[in-house]
Amino acid sequence: MRRMTLDPILLTPEMMVVLAILGVTVTLFITEVFRIDLTAILTMVALGLLSQVPGLGNLADTSRLFDGFASNAVISIIAVMIIGAGLDKTGLMSKVAGYILKLGGAKETRIIPIISGSVGIISSFMQNVGAAALFLPVVSRISVRTELPMSRLLMPMGFCAILGGTITMVGSSPLILLNDLMGVANAGLSEDQQMQPFGLFDVTPVGICLMGTGILYFMVFGRWVLPRQASKGDSTSAQSMRAYVKATYGLKVDIFEVHVPEGNILIGHSLADVMDAHHIYIIGTDYRGKRVVAPMAATQIKAPCSLAILGLRRVVSEFAQDYGLEVLPQLDSFSDDFVATHAGVAEIVVPPGSSVIGKTPGQIRYRATHGLSLLGIHRGAETLSHVETPERAATRLTNVPLLAGDTLVVHTKWESLTRLSRDRDYVIVTSEYPREEVRPQKVSWALAFFALAIAMILLTDIRLSLCLLTGAAGMIVSRVLSVDEAYDAVGWNTVFLLASLIPLGVAVQATGTAAWIAAQVLILLDGWPIWALQVGVAVLATVFTLVMSNVGATVLLVPLAVSIAVAAGGNPAIFALTVAISTSNSFLIPTHQVNALIMGPGGYRVVDFIRCGSIMTLLFLIVSMVMMNLVF
Repeated sequence: MRRMTLDPILLTPEMMVVLAILGVTVTLFITEVFRIDLTAILTMVALGLLSQVPGLGNLADTSRLFDGFASNAVISIIAVMIIGAGLDKTGLMSKVAGYILKLGGAKETRIIPIISGSVGIISSFMQNVGAAALFLPVVSRISVRTELPMSRLLMPMGFCAILGGTITMVGSSPLILLNDLMGVANAGLSEDQQMQPFGLFDVTPVGICLMGTGILYFMVFGRWVLPRQASKGDSTSAQSMRAYVKATYGLKVDIFEVHVPEGNILIGHSLADVMDAHHIYIIGTDYRGKRVVAPMAATQIKAPCSLAILGLRRVVSEFAQDYGLEVLPQLDSFSDDFVATHAGVAEIVVPPGSSVIGKTPGQIRYRATHGLSLLGIHRGAETLSHVETPERAATRLTNVPLLAGDTLVVHTKWESLTRLSRDRDYVIVTSEYPREEVRPQKVSWALAFFALAIAMILLTDIRLSLCLLTGAAGMIVSRVLSVDEAYDAVGWNTVFLLASLIPLGVAVQATGTAAWIAAQVLILLDGWPIWALQVGVAVLATVFTLVMSNVGATVLLVPLAVSIAVAAGGNPAIFALTVAISTSNSFLIPTHQVNALIMGPGGYRVVDFIRCGSIMTLLFLIVSMVMMNLVF
């Protein structure tokens, strides 16, 4: 084996400062003395101030210190968050979540591969952060419906979004750049060493194995390595309200879906007759695909149909057994209607002077007029309810005249509660509930601008951020989202985290620190066998992509990797591919765009990434090295 000859690189004061800042930043990330986005801002500020010290001018160009906020990556993330919010606003993402739940049920080990596999495949043809951002609302809906913490679902999704970028040559920026960088490197190679460009699917076997490894990793070891802490997306006001109502009023508000077959004895009976006879609330009907939430009490039961019943599990089970009905293990037809983000239990007070005082709920017709299912009336120290308990007899609420000060406990869609809040006859006690307005009538506009953005990405050479921003702007113009809703959809902590770290990556490269680190590693690798050199290059690329952009790491390391391969008698194309693949091995700390994106919604800490990412990093190295040598 020929020995590698490299020009020595001297360590300068600027490099020492960059190494020190890098060490302090990583330490603060791990210890979380400050919030991670604040740490990133402090790093950017430190670079700017230190660059004013004589002799350290190359640390940062202060006139371009904040260019990260206008970078392609950051603008792309902002745009894709808005696009994802637009798709969610139409209810489309809720339907996707419902479809995934039908396939995977409520089990973590079944849901994770479906979500992760879907995101990984999408990520193979579009930017991985875009694929992850689009699925954030889906994972949020699934988390609420299954009561699985988002921290159990988001990290597998995020990691597989990164892994999916290795499936095709257009799945990540390093792979897109690779053929161009190889073409430049060919100018310095002899004819027999010339590298041929890789085709679109040449890396697919490697990428598929990497993504499969990621999915298997979380399926097998997820129960131990994934954090269990709750995040802000895990519990909703609806769930806490349900527990509150049970504790305060003794009302059970579990929802069950019951299937009524053809020929059943219930056919022709009204909902009111059934509810009065069996002390249950029927709050939804689905006859041949036509769903009605809060149907009128006089509605007659037809079959085959499904009923959404609210009541005690024991009572509903006895009711189903008496009439030969099937109680489904979970909501199916009504999964979208009664998910906690759309509907729940609320408290409403009848104020003095209200026009409903003296009227009965039967006269007001709450279901038909306001879309409310009345569960109980709390009056003084007593709660009147349609449900019979050992402590009290059942009360026919439709015949109870309302008094000033009565608290009505209702089950309602949040949009119905929002409308009722404008009615002066009532005071809404429940203050924390989702007030989002779903706009299913805008789904065609949302899909059209989403498709436009994707088509521009795949079929044109227009800058990625501009393509995505076109789709985002289209959703605002077509009123899928308002401007304020678009601003609210952006995770600004993620934006500041990424934009503030970009100057650090620039400093690592501009001061020669990256080249110095690479030179030290290559000196250590000198004389090693070819396979060990390839592993060393992969490790170097992995480390570099944690502290600088994967594009910068690829541009810096591909020429070095080619030189190493030529000097050692290896295949330069494989060494170059090793760099481009390994820059996706970014799981240890949340500096990658996808990791930064999921950190807030998942409630993750840096130690969570270290715990999960360290094993994933090792598996990535092993699988990628084995597959590249087998395939190529």
